[in-house]
Amino acid sequence: MSILEIKNLSHIFDAKPLFENANLSINNGEHIGIVGLNGAGKSTFMNIIAGILNQDSGEVRWTGNPRRGYLDQHADIDRSLTVMEYLKSGFAGLYELESKMESLYAEMSEPGADENALEQKINKANNILDTLTREGFFDLDATIRKVANGLGVNNLGYDTPVANLSGGGRAKLMLSKLLLEKPDVMLLDEPTNFLDAEHVAWLAEYLNGFEKTFMLISHDTDFLDKTCKFIVSIENGGIRKYGGNYSQYIVQAEQNAKQYGESYERQQREIERMEDYIARNKARAATAGMAASRQKMLDRMEIINKPSVIYDAEFSFPLIAVHTRDMLRVDNLKIGYGEPLLPPVSLRLSSEAKLWIRGTNGIGKTTLIKTLTGLLRPLGGGFAFHPAAAIGYLEQDLLIDEPNNNAVGYFCNLFPKMNIKNVRAALAKAGIKNTLATKAVSDLSGGEQVRIFLCALGQKQTNILLLDEPTNHLDVRAKAALKAALIAYGGCIVLVSHEKDFAADVCTDVFDVKA
Repeated sequence: MSILEIKNLSHIFDAKPLFENANLSINNGEHIGIVGLNGAGKSTFMNIIAGILNQDSGEVRWTGNPRRGYLDQHADIDRSLTVMEYLKSGFAGLYELESKMESLYAEMSEPGADENALEQKINKANNILDTLTREGFFDLDATIRKVANGLGVNNLGYDTPVANLSGGGRAKLMLSKLLLEKPDVMLLDEPTNFLDAEHVAWLAEYLNGFEKTFMLISHDTDFLDKTCKFIVSIENGGIRKYGGNYSQYIVQAEQNAKQYGESYERQQREIERMEDYIARNKARAATAGMAASRQKMLDRMEIINKPSVIYDAEFSFPLIAVHTRDMLRVDNLKIGYGEPLLPPVSLRLSSEAKLWIRGTNGIGKTTLIKTLTGLLRPLGGGFAFHPAAAIGYLEQDLLIDEPNNNAVGYFCNLFPKMNIKNVRAALAKAGIKNTLATKAVSDLSGGEQVRIFLCALGQKQTNILLLDEPTNHLDVRAKAALKAALIAYGGCIVLVSHEKDFAADVCTDVFDVKA
């Protein structure tokens, strides 16, 4: 049975049509992956079906008004709560029922109560008890911990204030709460971002056992293969549904893309012939009728959208060569906020070392990187870079001082000596060209923003790169381009990444962060 019907959906964003008269049907219980290039409109589509954004035209109709839960990693949450308080907030209604039941019990224990009133209170209390039992309220603490532990939230500390969590910690917390609430439909935008391999595996198993509907956006193709039975692709101004997992989709999509391109070219040639005939014959009385007839045919023709332009990314990181065994020395370094997060950290890196920093989320990997960059003060011990070290840093969170500025303006502020021509050329290599280069950075997709930051990182010479989850939000093509650039880089790399395959291909050494 259909749970979602989309008819003639159209939406324009920043003068670019993302969808034009698109149609889609989703059935109850289907497990859907949503794919598309960076900027294709995946998050916009998710916001439309979640009811957060209004489409320009068309109909989005949910059958039976199902309970929908939406994981939006850019959403803010109440930072005054502790981790456990936030997880429990999804069950506020049950806690209110418990409080009401306790009040009824208290009233029943008062002397001199009217028998009829007492019986009514007993019935009400029993009904509430039945509801709480049916909803699993009395096992709620164990249920919360089972899901939260599966995603590694226990490593954050259940008494930790949400305000003290990193962006990745908050994302894991929001995902845990959503899974606990068990909505009829889950809408998940990049749920594996910030998850370690073991927690990604746990989530995949959980979703495979989920009996209801979910739709998820992910650039983790292995995760899509393991969890999704259908793929919805946003392509060429349309929304197309494919049966099968991601690997099966790729085979079908390549064939369809070839046929689509050929159809587009045939139609363009036909349009050109018709327009030429009309232009040559509309002024002659003998042929004006035929020209008018051709014009009517042309006006009624359903025009095929131009195939989506795929802007491949190319990254490079210029090197200042330094040959030393001591590019970075870390001696008994203590990191944290007031209290150390980890045992003292010690390591030594040469100028050619490529180190993967691995460990569960929330354990302190980002804190370690921020301490090495000087953004956080060490709590003890110390570290030292080589005197000739030239450091490049990419942080995990997508932050920009002027979110309304565009990519060209952002670059001009960062590199005032670069002229506009060179700025545009640099951005174009990263796949940020044409209107993307002049669109407000806040209006770009997460993947497009990361491309800009990586492009900026490549504008200065370095010999050590500190990279905190650089693949978050990148599509498959951009991720492959970044991997190639890092493998080719002749300097030192310190990489925090939850993507095993990416990190293993780039790095030669591993440093396991353990509490």
